[in-house]
Amino acid sequence: MVGSIAAIGAGLAAIGAGIGIGQIGKGAVEGIARQPEAANDIRANMIVAAAFVEAVALFAVVVALLGNNPQ
Repeated sequence: MVGSIAAIGAGLAAIGAGIGIGQIGKGAVEGIARQPEAANDIRANMIVAAAFVEAVALFAVVVALLGNNPQ
């Protein structure tokens, strides 16, 4: 039972990361469409933000799987 709860937590973390990175990409594409001359700055900021989202998601997955320790 505890394993399935951990799997649900890990899945929710992965879904959250996917949504977050999708929103980051959407915003970056819209920003580049509005100001093509700022494409390099927008792209760099997008990569940093996506890395932060992935790091938080990975941390959440690890915590969910470590919580799979029945006492």
